[in-house]
Amino acid sequence: MLVLPAAAGASVDPDGALRTYARARLADGEGELGLAVSSYRQALAADPTSMDIARRSYFQALESGDKALALKSAALLDDEGLLPRDGTLLRIGDALERKDWTAAGAFTDRMVEEGNFAFLAPMVRSWITAGATGAYAPPVLDPKDRFAPLARRYADEQTALLALAKGDLNTARPAMERALALRISDAAALRLTFAGQLAARGAKAEALALLAGDDANYAVARADILRGRKNAAGAPFSPARGFAQLLARLGVDIATDDSGRAMGTRLARIATFADPLGAEPHIVAARLLTAGGLPVFGAEEARKVPAKSWHAPLAQGEMVDAMAEAGDKPGAIALAQSLAAVPGAEAERYVRLGRLLADVRDFDGAAAAFRQAQARYQPDAVPWLLLLFEGSALEQGKRWEEARAVLQRALKLAPDEPVLLNYLGYAQVERRQNVEEALALLKRASALKPTDSSITDSLGWAQFVTGDVQAAVPVLERAAAGAPTDVTINEHLGDALWAAGRRYEARYAWRAAAVFAEGDAAERLAAKAREGMKPEYAAP
Repeated sequence: MLVLPAAAGASVDPDGALRTYARARLADGEGELGLAVSSYRQALAADPTSMDIARRSYFQALESGDKALALKSAALLDDEGLLPRDGTLLRIGDALERKDWTAAGAFTDRMVEEGNFAFLAPMVRSWITAGATGAYAPPVLDPKDRFAPLARRYADEQTALLALAKGDLNTARPAMERALALRISDAAALRLTFAGQLAARGAKAEALALLAGDDANYAVARADILRGRKNAAGAPFSPARGFAQLLARLGVDIATDDSGRAMGTRLARIATFADPLGAEPHIVAARLLTAGGLPVFGAEEARKVPAKSWHAPLAQGEMVDAMAEAGDKPGAIALAQSLAAVPGAEAERYVRLGRLLADVRDFDGAAAAFRQAQARYQPDAVPWLLLLFEGSALEQGKRWEEARAVLQRALKLAPDEPVLLNYLGYAQVERRQNVEEALALLKRASALKPTDSSITDSLGWAQFVTGDVQAAVPVLERAAAGAPTDVTINEHLGDALWAAGRRYEARYAWRAAAVFAEGDAAERLAAKAREGMKPEYAAP
């Protein structure tokens, strides 16, 4: 529990704003997001003139999903000209939800002036026109605009939703096809959304065609369409809902790495504010919150998708990930097993289960799950990555001969995949098996991906194992420079430096490895630091 010490003497903060703000900052630093947001809310109410409080309140409100606090802090920041650029999107969404078309248009004009999200303007203005006049005005992109290619990524989906909202299936059909073609992966949610819109407008055959096959993700939707049942997926898209769909899609695209995840998460949260009943924004928010280290909030978002929603199976998948990230591995595995046990379970369900089982060291169970994922493909179309997953599980489960056969099969399918070349090469080096052949694989992997520290380490270690110490040392030094906190890489470097006679530097590398080492590695490194290199202390 976070407790502030009582101040001596008379109070210099009669309204409590400073103390409450300090409590919020402490909670923030401790990762107690719920307490932090509650404290920021109190601090802002006590001192609405503090832009520091308003700014922190704004970001924490978006992380936690506190719409009222987000809007209040955004308005205060806006009055002082300090609103972050994504705050303009928040205000657009709020105006669209309130059907204040004039304000929505003004904020959209500002978005264009600010530049960051200007490429969204044609789609947003189409929704404003639809809401204000009832007229259908598809987004028009300026081909001379340097951001037109980026806008085009979202324009077809938005055009389809605008047209479907007006019942214009002739315009919607080609736009839907183009939008789905752009979504090579992760297209299930969009297919369900489009199918719901088509079915609600009497196009049952077309809706079912979008959900062809026996995939479990589509089972409830197909059954409802065949029986003529209504579902929320078929509700007409309002301007606020269309805007939310746009931001959710953008959030996914932005959050491809750590640097973009925070922004992507804020966009997803803004999307849930604009469309609190929509399934896709909550699914996206759940995914990004979990990936960003906030799995409790990710689980909350996943739960907001009703059990009867066509999108519920997708939300349950996000729930599995959130539970696992929050530390409830048994619960996550139980849910993953139930999702994989239904008829037509997709490969992704088995992959999710397999990875969870591997995390708890049930490698036999993981390998079996990955084989079930492969069974969802034709024998000549099994993705090499699924074979790598299975091979990795078998290798870790000490079933090396089976693992090698699977990995070699994968290599035939993808002979130029660095991660696969590295895995098969390094696994053989570890076992001092086919070392020359393994070295050749690692050289190919390194040539294909020279900046990957893990692959560089594998190559250097293979050179060391084959006796070429002089070649190994500079390669391992390069690997350690790229990953200075990696335990394995630093231990490998230390062993090679010792063999090269550079013993002071070897001990330095071992000490660097020991900082984050655990278990057997920690004991081995401690022994090396104490006694120097001995055969029994060699890195595996």
